[in-house]
Amino acid sequence: MKIANRAKRFSRAFHRVAAGPAVHVNINEARREKISGNIDNFVVSRLSFGAHRGDYPHFRDHFEAVANSIWKNAERVPKDHSIRTPLRLRPAKSTFPSAMDFDYDVVIIGGAFSGAATALMLKRKRPNSRVLIIEKTTQFDRKVGESTTEASSCYMTRILGLTHYLGHHQLAKQGLRLWFSNRSDQRFDDCVEVGARYQARLQTFQVDRSTLDSHLLEIAVEAGCDLWRPAKVTNCELNGGRGQRLTATSSHFGEADGTERNVTCRWIVDASGRAAMFSRKLGYFRQNAEHPINAVWARFTGVKQWDSYEWRERFPDYVSVCRTGREWATNHLMGRGWWCWIIPLRGGDVSAGIVYDSRIFKLPEGANLGQRLHAHILGHPVGREIFGAAKLIEGDVHALSMLPYHSEKVCEDGWAAVGDAAGFIDPLYSPGLDFCSYTSYYVADLLSRALGGEEVADRLRYYNEQYSVMYRDWFETLFKDKYFYMGDADLMSTALLLDVTSYYFGLVIRLYRDPETEFLNLPFRGRGGRFAARMMKFYNRRLVAMGKRRWLTGCYGKSNAGWRELYDGFTPDRRLWKLFRKGLLRWWKCELTNLRLIFTARVRPLPTESSAAASAEACKV
Repeated sequence: MKIANRAKRFSRAFHRVAAGPAVHVNINEARREKISGNIDNFVVSRLSFGAHRGDYPHFRDHFEAVANSIWKNAERVPKDHSIRTPLRLRPAKSTFPSAMDFDYDVVIIGGAFSGAATALMLKRKRPNSRVLIIEKTTQFDRKVGESTTEASSCYMTRILGLTHYLGHHQLAKQGLRLWFSNRSDQRFDDCVEVGARYQARLQTFQVDRSTLDSHLLEIAVEAGCDLWRPAKVTNCELNGGRGQRLTATSSHFGEADGTERNVTCRWIVDASGRAAMFSRKLGYFRQNAEHPINAVWARFTGVKQWDSYEWRERFPDYVSVCRTGREWATNHLMGRGWWCWIIPLRGGDVSAGIVYDSRIFKLPEGANLGQRLHAHILGHPVGREIFGAAKLIEGDVHALSMLPYHSEKVCEDGWAAVGDAAGFIDPLYSPGLDFCSYTSYYVADLLSRALGGEEVADRLRYYNEQYSVMYRDWFETLFKDKYFYMGDADLMSTALLLDVTSYYFGLVIRLYRDPETEFLNLPFRGRGGRFAARMMKFYNRRLVAMGKRRWLTGCYGKSNAGWRELYDGFTPDRRLWKLFRKGLLRWWKCELTNLRLIFTARVRPLPTESSAAASAEACKV
């Protein structure tokens, strides 16, 4: 006897199943005993997910029956065997009903770093998950700053596995280097330099984000994700546990431009970057008015080499004291209310840009943004030496106003935001990719658990609550009002030592010890996180107060000449304490100077500067 043609029964439990005569069970009619059983021509598409396997040990195109597979502990098959189906298949237990009614398990809006990383990690944790990435651009653009930190580099190398790619296609970074001056005609080798003497101990990179994002998206597609590109989401319906519906428009669908397609899913990930689609749509978007910073950046050719033979001839002391290449560091030109980054890119181009606080500084006037940026860089003695013969790359000048923002809520049942779609603070210290790393890994783990049937309400609540804590504390500890003192070498070098050592103690050491666990713990959590935040907020407030007093008394930047500090470098071990103690000692010396100014210096108001040259002139005493 044969039981056959059961394809319709299985099609209700599986998405896109193709079957011929699917189920064959041979039964001894006389004794009612099972002889053998197999499933032929049972093809599950790539988008299907693992259903309950009953008593069959493997889920593949050919199934071999095992003992007691008609039903549990049954030796014989009754006459009405057709009522009791030999193979009982039902959808996997899940936090949502009728999972296979959805086109996809997860749809990710945005295919740049955060979206592609979330998709890749989800496919690695749950290979059978059905993931769609919708990317609106045909090619990625470049972002504000292109530098990684120790935390984001750990994520890219240890978690994403991009070590080979980064080593061959991006540049190794040699830490941070800060340059200060107190007058526009100052000699290059008289400017204050603060940075590392030796090679960086941990891997970090100078990256071209457009190529990095493209490579990561390619890996996600190779891992099994579907990609609609270019495609624009035109409508979105959020229905929580009942599923979400998206409408996208694209020529990708093989029809005329503007063709719409609907797709349903259980979860949506907002990786739309600064567009912050869901936080704006749902009313959770908040601009950070306490930190009104703007940015202008461009690419240059013909930038002078920092470690050339010519400079060795002109500035022998400058060359001899440093054992690593200055050119591969992220070099910063510092001033009151502004800072400029200088980042080398593979191929010889250089990314340069300014970030400034509109309460303190105004970019000088000019014919266009590119010329205004170039003129400002040339107003700094170090910038003049490096960019004297440099040329702007036409059409590669960008600007953003009011950079910092955040979402009051970053997830609900059915959706979650990652990376820049959840928030952004400031490109100084390059925290953007840190936020992308933490959020993409956490959300990928959350979705993997949800698709596996776990209850994730507590994890959603934690993500909402701890992201707000992380964003607020990260802002208040490292960036709040920092632009009031960042142009003073004494104060900013103190902040650099305390900020970076605290970053190593609080995050970097833990991440390299156990990255899979620590990337699930958002920063500033628990009692230890709250203590560290209070300490860092306190010294930052003190440095802000001292910077304002120095400005009012005319002593701001007075020490921005004639010295350099090249430390051994930050290492994730006990040697950090040496640099931390140095930072504390410098802080206390600044406090003593502040006391002297309170009792001896006369306060005199000074106008807001409008350029690097004006800043230098105002610092003269």
